[in-house]
Amino acid sequence: MTTLCVVLVAIVGICYGFDIKKHHNQEELEQTLIDVHTKCPNITRLYSIGESAEDRPLPVIEFSVHPGQHDLLKPEVKLVGNMHGNEVVGRELLLKLAVFLCDEYKSENKEIKRLLNMTRIHILPTMNPDGYELASTADPKERTWLEGRANARGVDLNRDFPDLDSLLYYFENNKIPRYDHLLEFFDSESKHQPETNAVGKWILSLPFVLSANLHEGDLVANYPFDASRIAGANQYAKSADDATFRSLAQSYANAHAHMAKPDHPPCDGTAHDAFSQQGGITNGARWYSVSGGMQDFNYLATNAFEITLELSCEKFPPADALPTLWEDNKNALLNFLWQAQTGVKGIVKDATTGTPIADAVIWIKNVTSNESFVIQHPVTTAAGGDYWRLLTPGKFEVIVQAEGYGAMSKAVEVTNAPQTEALRVDFFLQPSADEEQAVNSAEANDQVSEDGASDADSQSYLTEEDLEKMPADQLQRILEELQEQA
Repeated sequence: MTTLCVVLVAIVGICYGFDIKKHHNQEELEQTLIDVHTKCPNITRLYSIGESAEDRPLPVIEFSVHPGQHDLLKPEVKLVGNMHGNEVVGRELLLKLAVFLCDEYKSENKEIKRLLNMTRIHILPTMNPDGYELASTADPKERTWLEGRANARGVDLNRDFPDLDSLLYYFENNKIPRYDHLLEFFDSESKHQPETNAVGKWILSLPFVLSANLHEGDLVANYPFDASRIAGANQYAKSADDATFRSLAQSYANAHAHMAKPDHPPCDGTAHDAFSQQGGITNGARWYSVSGGMQDFNYLATNAFEITLELSCEKFPPADALPTLWEDNKNALLNFLWQAQTGVKGIVKDATTGTPIADAVIWIKNVTSNESFVIQHPVTTAAGGDYWRLLTPGKFEVIVQAEGYGAMSKAVEVTNAPQTEALRVDFFLQPSADEEQAVNSAEANDQVSEDGASDADSQSYLTEEDLEKMPADQLQRILEELQEQA
């Protein structure tokens, strides 16, 4: 602590100094967030999403020009660090990012002010404070590769989320048209760790659009799916939004000082992990298959697109390495936050009353090439009728369906100009009689399923009505059986 900081503490009881050249324990982490909020009260909010197994808080700092509220059409973004307690670089970088956003906003940095005017950002520096405590108090010379990785109960939190991948693959194999928002399987707190429950409820509580989970142990941007479609195999598992996920991962790798450049050897010294030779990105399941991971849960349970960022070969580097790691990642972190402004966004309303329509379903048909196809992963509108749909540049048809309304579609071209808002595409749906609604829904469903299956295959699909009538406990049993087989 500098002399100036000591004087400030003695006089006013606070210190705004943040030392990037040190590791911060739980008390120091919380104090840093308090200091940032004290310095920037008009653009920040502090809140806790829960507690760890050993009752340590899981604090979040929010950045927004209207902290504490969701602004219509403003995307929600979250950054999560220290999920594995012994992987500490992300934890320190997120603390530094909070300090940086506050300082730069107050310094009238135009880019940062524009970013915060357009985006609501939530930062959780540590998801596993108990594991960090174990790792940080161990002798560095004797600290093992796994010491502090799990939580206080010995559970790897990145294997503890509901295994929605297995459920999706079951639906695929049985031709059940269910691709998203598989929320029925986050019911029982007894089956998951306190940290998983806290973060899971947080994920479900806000209309998050974009997310990153910061890890260490390698240098690569990892994108879904994490779980292979073939049990026990490390095999590429493509999501419906593979192109968009690859673009998100590449946006980070390209802006990083080294991730996408062949200027460093693989962390493990093997050709298999020479990620810089493939642009600094990898599909999670191709690297190694993981069930119960957080990034796939985000995608399959909500509208959020999450990738996993491996930021350092060394999980717990010496403190004097942190300033360089910050400089390596600063531009990449900021560039990633801007990715929430890609694709399309808009509001869905009742054409007669102007009332926002919540839970309207947004489908995307890619018509960029001659072989058009529907992206089998819809998103839904939030409580205010607003939606966001991340997309790569191209030509698309946006299709909207809502119960009690006729379906509607619009053709758009997405360009994703840097640091500009997503293309705005609003919809005003006409209320329909039951008969008209049935016709419109059937026509929209035909459009959505086009190019997705042959006529013979389509006849063997369960309908959405059939699926909705299936009891939750039956679906839960299916998932449990799949988990037992894995």
